[in-house]
Amino acid sequence: MSRPNQLLGVSIWIEIPSGNINPPMDPLLRLLFEAATRPYISAGQYAWHFARGKLRHDPVFFSLLRRGLLPDQGSLLDLGCGQGILLSLLKAAKEQYQAGVWPRDWPAPPLTLGLRGIELSERRVRAARLALGGGVQVIQGDLRELELPQCSVITMLDVLFYLAKAEQERLLDKVAGALAPGGLLLVRETDASGGFAFAMSRWGERFAAALRGEFRPQLHYRSAAEWIAALEGRGFSVAVQPMSEGTPFSNVLLVARKGSGFPLARE
Repeated sequence: MSRPNQLLGVSIWIEIPSGNINPPMDPLLRLLFEAATRPYISAGQYAWHFARGKLRHDPVFFSLLRRGLLPDQGSLLDLGCGQGILLSLLKAAKEQYQAGVWPRDWPAPPLTLGLRGIELSERRVRAARLALGGGVQVIQGDLRELELPQCSVITMLDVLFYLAKAEQERLLDKVAGALAPGGLLLVRETDASGGFAFAMSRWGERFAAALRGEFRPQLHYRSAAEWIAALEGRGFSVAVQPMSEGTPFSNVLLVARKGSGFPLARE
């Protein structure tokens, strides 16, 4: 049976045998999954399959909700938001929860959290705007050049390793300046100290880049310890959580609060 393989963040049609390649979802989780991905039909088949593949195979998205990491109030800014998959998930989560359709063992999702994103690619911004409609702002621009607005939460999922080290440093400075004391920063990155899993991550990114026609991508990884040091040096309290469940990669989630004495998850 032909299915789209989205694990590496690219859309490839491959032949795989029928069977239990994708374990069945919990029915309530399936409803959330469908609610978050259905809007991408209006953005085209590629955007729809990409969103479904990412939510299906990438553990970070549902993990943010399951672990109650996001606050209920304030404003969230997703840097390098792509076609807005996280934003679509949060929008759908609010709607599903208010309709009484929500996993019993999950905390309530953010209900009054404002949602914004910034993305460089015009094509992805166009897909995000078509899928998200009104109520969610997606700005097209370069993170290295834009000034960041004040906000209470910033997310960066697989963003920093695409930047040179000096650019990473400047962006982290801007992030620290945009967050008020107690502000939350969520960063998913590949841990360069991850041994074979890191090698798999690096190969996967290079393979995905080659499929996009980029044969010598400049990727700049750091170890989890180096990321912690970079954030602590900017006044953040940091905790690290593994974020590779169900994949062969060495990804971690850095949960950082600006300042000390603030909880790292919603209370």
